[in-house]
Amino acid sequence: MSMQGGSSSKVPFAPPRRNELTHIPGDEGLPIIGKTFQLLADPKGFIEAYATKHGLVFRTHSFGQTNVVLLGPDANELVLFDQQKLFSSTHGWNHVLELLFPRGLMLLDFDEHRLHRKALSVAFKSGPMKSYLDKLDKGIAARIAQWKAKPGSIQLYPAMKQLTLDLAATSFLGADIGPEVEGINRAFADMVAASIAPIRRPLPGTQMARGVAGRERIVAYFREQIPRRRARSGGEDLFSQLCHATHEDGALLSEQDIIDHMSFLMMAAHDTLTSSLTSFIGELAANPDWQDRLRAEVLALGLAPDAPSSFDDLEKMPLSEMAFKESLRIRPPVPSLPRYAMRDFTFMGYSVPAGTRIGVNPLYTHHMKDIWPEPDRFDPLRFTEEAQRGRHRFAFVPFGGGAHMCLGLHFAYMQAKCFARHFLQNIEVSLEEGYKPDWQMWPIPKPRDGLRVTVKAV
Repeated sequence: MSMQGGSSSKVPFAPPRRNELTHIPGDEGLPIIGKTFQLLADPKGFIEAYATKHGLVFRTHSFGQTNVVLLGPDANELVLFDQQKLFSSTHGWNHVLELLFPRGLMLLDFDEHRLHRKALSVAFKSGPMKSYLDKLDKGIAARIAQWKAKPGSIQLYPAMKQLTLDLAATSFLGADIGPEVEGINRAFADMVAASIAPIRRPLPGTQMARGVAGRERIVAYFREQIPRRRARSGGEDLFSQLCHATHEDGALLSEQDIIDHMSFLMMAAHDTLTSSLTSFIGELAANPDWQDRLRAEVLALGLAPDAPSSFDDLEKMPLSEMAFKESLRIRPPVPSLPRYAMRDFTFMGYSVPAGTRIGVNPLYTHHMKDIWPEPDRFDPLRFTEEAQRGRHRFAFVPFGGGAHMCLGLHFAYMQAKCFARHFLQNIEVSLEEGYKPDWQMWPIPKPRDGLRVTVKAV
């Protein structure tokens, strides 16, 4: 198998010996566990403290492995844009996700990644996207109507999580999952939680064992459904699109490829969007002046409450898009991105040998004070055309960059603006006085207490 194939979990060569990395500043902590628990307790504070002490390139140890962390926009450009194909995403992510989301698009490299991305891109063309918008719009409108009818205090994150799973089921699967919804929801939750479990083997009773069991449940569901989808033509949902998608030579995607891509895409669309939409609405609750400005933008569309949203309507919501981007800046849905060095390279004067595990950190970049003044302040005007003009193009990377730029980026913006349109037209959201949400920032940001908000009809 080619080193660029990305289908083998075995790394192509041994990691560098400890003495080959000692010229890079850092502290690897205790044997075996390293700095794992400090990193899990406060990912943002941990990285910022290391950067203050050691600079934008440092060495640390977590989850049983030594890592070299590269920080800032230049590091993001080097690693994500990766013109020279120096960095493997496969071998970067496999240690975290191989048992749970093997061979998802993010876990493929180079030529193989390009071929699969091209095959999957058919599901994100304008025709299917219009179909997704129609289903999203109806689903969001119906759920907002329920929230509007029952004003009061809600936990935003669980409510959003249920909504995004239901929306993913309708737009991605083309049907209501029905009674299986709770089991599938639990399976995805177990898989994501297992991705950061300190114990990396599925030993009985461990989080990893629960994650692997969740994976088996998801695989069984898709394996049963694929022949049914292939037996009928049409179907504008993503699953049906993939069941009929072909490679450049005309060959259908294999059944296993469809299972792997669907499980990964469902996780990405479900968990990252839950995080991003919760952060978005949470920021509007904490910043009522911006909530009012976005509501005015929505009302200016002149749509009746039960009128569907069109692409043209969403295009007329630039402030809503800027506010969503600002929430992605504050809490990027994937705060850190791992890679594996396929060849020796040099960055900021440091020589890094092949076999080194590399990390870049959007969460750190998004809070650099020289790029984002008062970085903890919510200010959507950071994303006006004028404000962005002189900014490094890799200073804002909530969806990654380069060949691995998130395939569902436009889907995310579409869903966020569609949600904003219905939410703001019908509901006002606020926080209780003195309440400050407590966010867990890794692996995907989520409020530890569910984020309590008060909703009432406009």
